[in-house]
Amino acid sequence: MRPRIAALPSLLLCAFLPACDAAKELVLPPRPESPREQYREALRSAGLDRTALGLDWVRAGDLALRTPVPIDLPHRETAYFPADSALALGYRLRGLRGRRITVGLTVSGIARTRVFADLYRASPDTADAPRLVATLDSVATTFSWEPRRDTDFIVRVQPELLRSGSVTVDVRSEPALAFPVEGRSWGAVQSVFGDPRDAGARAHHGVDIFAPRGTPTVAAATGRVTRVRDTPRGGKVVWLRDEARAMSLYYAHLDSQTVSSGDRVQPGDTVGFVGNTGNARTTQPHLHFGIYRRGEGPSDPDPWLRVWEPAVDEVTADTSALGALMRVAPSSARLTALGGGAAAGAPPIDVPARTVLRVLAASGDSYRVTLPDGGTGYVRARDLESTREPVDRADLTGVALRAGPGPDAPVIATPAAASLGDVLGVFGDHAFVRAQGGVEGWSSLSALD
Repeated sequence: MRPRIAALPSLLLCAFLPACDAAKELVLPPRPESPREQYREALRSAGLDRTALGLDWVRAGDLALRTPVPIDLPHRETAYFPADSALALGYRLRGLRGRRITVGLTVSGIARTRVFADLYRASPDTADAPRLVATLDSVATTFSWEPRRDTDFIVRVQPELLRSGSVTVDVRSEPALAFPVEGRSWGAVQSVFGDPRDAGARAHHGVDIFAPRGTPTVAAATGRVTRVRDTPRGGKVVWLRDEARAMSLYYAHLDSQTVSSGDRVQPGDTVGFVGNTGNARTTQPHLHFGIYRRGEGPSDPDPWLRVWEPAVDEVTADTSALGALMRVAPSSARLTALGGGAAAGAPPIDVPARTVLRVLAASGDSYRVTLPDGGTGYVRARDLESTREPVDRADLTGVALRAGPGPDAPVIATPAAASLGDVLGVFGDHAFVRAQGGVEGWSSLSALD
């Protein structure tokens, strides 16, 4: 593992070379600038940031950071990035102490390119910019970040310019510690944090993990053994200091210990064996495992050890629609997890029938879409239909067709006399139409009366 500062020259060179497929381990602390920002600087140096597509690329990245769509974990999404337009995806999620946020990218169809993924810690004050905490600068790989406290985070994913292909984004949270009993998982826990003890006189300050006598108990983190004792309550115990997290891990009721004070251990190293010594001699063999933080006392091991999330939903929506314009079917649709500046947890909104929108990505049986005004959210794939077939016909003679649904959008065509066209959908008081020759654009509904 090399410090990021040593990798600077290669990162600059890689802005124009194919990226390595090998996973990169994050180095703490991260660089103050991400590879995306280095790539943006390379665009500026080449004068490409002043081109229309370059400006769109910068704006798309900024918008994804300002207006991320809130997601629950785990989340899997497949997006298509077209070469002729700029696109970036933003996700807002809750990070918890004791959990590790893991972001994975799988890239297909994009040759000799880079896909940038950045993780930002969101500020409670919306006026403050998010702070970059982790970054990924190669394709088909994974990075992780462990929050020190409960707070919101933003993930932004964006490829470099002029490349087409699809990217599957996986975001999940995982226990930050290794499970302390070999071959066991949370299902072996039979007494949790806070359970009453001594007829309610005290509370349980850890979890009891049951396993056959002699099952190895292992280090849940990198650390230093600080105490190896035999006590009346805990029996044979081991204390392990996790210096990186400023907390101590407590192993009790061991049948025997295999470490000594001062030993350094890595996750998975054996520290003892499951038993029932101390005040557990009348119970079945188990490990009492506790977490203690200075100034806080005992902490619940649950978030540190248990796999919370269900299996991620596979993408079942038709991915051939990614990047396409579609419209809401006649029955209307509901847009959930609304982005575009709405607060996380905002209620769903009803989208009128025949509303035109663009499909950005697929997640489960839904599409992530963007409305012509920039609002984004998720809608069920079955509630959308193609815009290939018209919903009406209209006289487009002398009607200015614009690039967007607004009077300030650039005019892209003005059909000549006696020109009939197809109405493909609507947004607000504008219609999306197709003129003779296949030119598509927006016009106010009043101009079609």
